[in-house]
Amino acid sequence: MDMTALYRISYGMYVVGAMDGERPVGCVINTCMQITAEPPTVAISLNHDNYTHSMIEKTGRFSISVISEQTPPPVISVFGFRSSKDYDKYSVCPHEMMNGLPVIREKSCANFICRVVGSHDMGTHTVFFAEIEDAVNGENLPPMTYEYYHKVVKGKAPAKAPTYQQEVKVNQPVSGEKNYVCTICGYVHEGSLENEPDDYVCPVCGVPKSKFRPQ
Repeated sequence: MDMTALYRISYGMYVVGAMDGERPVGCVINTCMQITAEPPTVAISLNHDNYTHSMIEKTGRFSISVISEQTPPPVISVFGFRSSKDYDKYSVCPHEMMNGLPVIREKSCANFICRVVGSHDMGTHTVFFAEIEDAVNGENLPPMTYEYYHKVVKGKAPAKAPTYQQEVKVNQPVSGEKNYVCTICGYVHEGSLENEPDDYVCPVCGVPKSKFRPQ
């Protein structure tokens, strides 16, 4: 079975927010869809090991911020590759509170406030069904699709994402140089890192080049 066929299914990119007491927490997801129009209901999928997952289970509420193609890279790197359990993500990313939940407003397309009305355990992930309590439009920008994230941003799916697939090695450059892969997010730098400046950082997750390894 060719698992890469799954890449042909269309996805978007979203930041899901929740509350841990008085502290906002959140993560990036790529599975969110509208289920019904009346009442307006959506479904999202989160990994059991994700800290935001446990807070949604506890509180029964979450926010969704629709990421645009112009969303600042730190939003993806912080919310996609760090854990809210031990890192205050919202302290380094501009946000606002909307009906008691955190939302990303800068360069986002829309924001939603949701109340969980049901869930289904899928083994590694939980699918939460939620009614939309409030919704506002953001900036008039194209939403970031998962295809755009892969092809333009050149990002990879985090290990906890429902679409995660183990990295397949690609052919090395004709020159014989090795490619280097970021050990944090999986971004592949084509060719040697020697010509990159000392302050070079991964364009997806922002870690220094010391975190790259030969592919």
